[in-house]
Amino acid sequence: MWAIVAAIAVGTTVTAVGQRNAGKAQQIEMNRAAEEEKIAAESLELQRRQELNKVLAANNAALAAGNIGMEGTPSSIALSSAEQSSLSEGMAGLSSRLKQAQFKRQGATARSAGNLQAASTLLSGAVQTGQAYNAAQDRKK
Repeated sequence: MWAIVAAIAVGTTVTAVGQRNAGKAQQIEMNRAAEEEKIAAESLELQRRQELNKVLAANNAALAAGNIGMEGTPSSIALSSAEQSSLSEGMAGLSSRLKQAQFKRQGATARSAGNLQAASTLLSGAVQTGQAYNAAQDRKK
């Protein structure tokens, strides 16, 4: 009788620990994905800035070679290019931060789900253990 009760208790505990650990592992994976997204966004932002600097430098060199001043249209074009690049960087940064937050929320949700599954398994195991104990007691009578 006690062997059956003990087997149910051990099996329940092992399953619950596994569910809890699976939720924790998913959270770690989602946090890692959020960190990778952050690094990718930083790399992309650096690349965009380098490209903008190249374009601005080429424009400046072309203007200097042509003995054209920076007043008027050339200046407006450079300013417009910088503004567009800034807007693009801002949107890309926002998108990346939103994606990172989503990964972190998914990780937290996965961990909570693992904990809830573990709790459910423990409760179910307690019921099974109680039923096995009661059945054994009934057989004794």
